[in-house]
Amino acid sequence: MESVFEIIAEPNRRAILSLLVSSQQSVGEIERQLRMTQPTVSKHLRVLRDAGFVESTVDAQRRLYRLKPKPFQEVDAWLAQFRRFWSVHIDALERHLDRMDHVRMDQSSQSTPEKRKTKEKTTRPKPRT
Repeated sequence: MESVFEIIAEPNRRAILSLLVSSQQSVGEIERQLRMTQPTVSKHLRVLRDAGFVESTVDAQRRLYRLKPKPFQEVDAWLAQFRRFWSVHIDALERHLDRMDHVRMDQSSQSTPEKRKTKEKTTRPKPRT
């Protein structure tokens, strides 16, 4: 049996999971959005269902798939022990981006009106002919 990480490491399965985050989907809807064949979508959904990531319900003549939260909560709990390693870096990145925003704002407030007019002229879209 594949591990949880082997299951979610597969790009097509991750794409399916990403689609199911927003709403439940039928196999046909997944096929169209991801441009996959029906057998490919069904194969990946079967793996995801067997691993407990998705569940299906029958609606008339179609089967709708949706995410099951429990496996994601388990992955999240396992990852929690490692968050301290990257949270410091994410916080540092946020501080750096904030500083860059402040520098840009300071530079734009110090520019002369002539410079601002020049910038406006260069950024205007050209009229269509």
